[in-house]
Formats: sequence, C-alpha cells, structure tokens
Amino acid sequence: MTQRIPYVIAILTLIGGVFISIIFGANEDYFKDKINEGLKKNEKVNLIQDPEEKAAVLKTEADKNWRYYQRFHFHATGIGAMIMGVLLFISFLSAPERIKAITSFAVSIGGFLYPFIWLFAAIYGPEMGREAAKEKFAVFGYMGGLFLVGLILSLYMALKYRLKELK
Repeated sequence: MTQRIPYVIAILTLIGGVFISIIFGANEDYFKDKINEGLKKNEKVNLIQDPEEKAAVLKTEADKNWRYYQRFHFHATGIGAMIMGVLLFISFLSAPERIKAITSFAVSIGGFLYPFIWLFAAIYGPEMGREAAKEKFAVFGYMGGLFLVGLILSLYMALKYRLKELK
C-alpha cells in the first residue's frame, strides 16, 4: 500500500490541475468577479486618489491575480505529470527500497503541495495584496524545495543504480 501512495498523490495533483481548468471553463467570470470584489477591499488600492491611476492599478492587479489561478492549473498539471514520470522511472531502478520510498514521497508530496501557493495567492491576493498572500502561504512554495530534493535523489539513483532487467 505504501508504494501506491505516491502514485495516488500524483494522480490527485493531476486531478486538481484539470478540475480547476474545468471550473474555469464553466464559470471564469466567477473567479474574475471574486478578484474584483477582493480588490475593492484592498487598503493600498483604496488609498489611490487619482481615478485613472486607480483604474490602471485595478486592471493590472486583476490580471495578475487571474494569472495566479492559471499558474495553479499549469503547475499542478505539469508537475503532476513530472511526478508520475519520475515515479515510474524510480520503479525501474535496482536501488534499495528505502531510498526509492523516500524519493517517491519527497517528489510526490513536494510536487502536490507546491502549486497551492499560487491558488492561495490567487484567492487571498486581491484583498491582502499579492506579495502578502505569497508570504502568508510561503510554506507551500517551500514544498517546491522538497520536490527538488526528490528530483536530485532521483538523479543520484539514476547515476548509482542500474535499471532492472526486464524478463
């Protein structure tokens, strides 16, 4: 069962990325409306007195926050595919099971959690500011480091251990 968990996590990563794209397709305006509602509550934006400058900032911020939703989709689907590829590659190595398990969990957990920094920055960024939202949810960004550690361990195993002989 434990050997299957990283594969399940990889599939969940893919499902998350595809699911949000389906939601975008079904109701993109909902997300854009939520962004605009949040921007109306943003203290820094509300301090801008010049109407033209305020309109320009609102448009720029709305576009960037919308891009964060898209980044969640792109990262989740792309990294999910990478996770699956790395897990399959690792399964063919003749490395000890313990290092394969550690690597599999690092790649899958790190890859699964990393895209959430973009989702939470998109949800909370309009009201609290994009940078503040990314800082608040930075732990998810750090998970990209765990993913990288797993990739480096995969490289180490690829260089040290042979591929299993196919029968």
